[in-house]
Amino acid sequence: MATARLDHRDTELPSAPRPGTYVRGAETVDAIIKAALRVLIDEGAGAFTIRRIASECGMKVGNVSYHFPKKELLIQTLLDEIINSYKKVLERTVRQPGLDAAERLRLIIVLCLDDIGGKRTTRLFTELWALANHNEFVADRVRVFYQSVHDTIAEYVAELNPALSEQEVRLVALFISASMEGATPFCGYEKPWSHQLGAFTAIAAHSLVHLARTITSREIAGLADCP
Repeated sequence: MATARLDHRDTELPSAPRPGTYVRGAETVDAIIKAALRVLIDEGAGAFTIRRIASECGMKVGNVSYHFPKKELLIQTLLDEIINSYKKVLERTVRQPGLDAAERLRLIIVLCLDDIGGKRTTRLFTELWALANHNEFVADRVRVFYQSVHDTIAEYVAELNPALSEQEVRLVALFISASMEGATPFCGYEKPWSHQLGAFTAIAAHSLVHLARTITSREIAGLADCP
């Protein structure tokens, strides 16, 4: 059985020109984004201001504002690049030839939960959720990010359980994603049960793949008879 662990270096934000920036300014933009990431992870959403980010990367506020007039644009860039970095991981691990849908889904679950065990993911996403509570733009960007996750999971749920409708497949994918993300405050980095993450991952991989393979339309609709 193929196994994989996510090397957290795989999700470091790349140093490359971004849309809307000129090549000569790419290094400046990269420094700003990395500083923004550090502030969000180490100091939280309350400290996530253009002024604080400028201080963190040793630039003037005007220099940061030139590239990112609003902090929301920083959030958008962070999430877009995280999506791209995860896609590269998926291509190298989950989408390798010779794996069936069950193994591909299992690998996604293992990779996602392993990622939750890292400082960057635990703190970054809890802070993004906090920002999303009070900012519609951030909330929408977070939704877009998770939609990409749901779409990937749904691809393999549909293969495992072709009797389900498209809407039912998406509901199952949402449940699987929410089940994994829900582990963050319990088993994430420095959380109370972080030492149990390995066992939690094994249980999740077993149970969620089984669920995807066996759940019926009647069960999703709440019509199945209780045992």
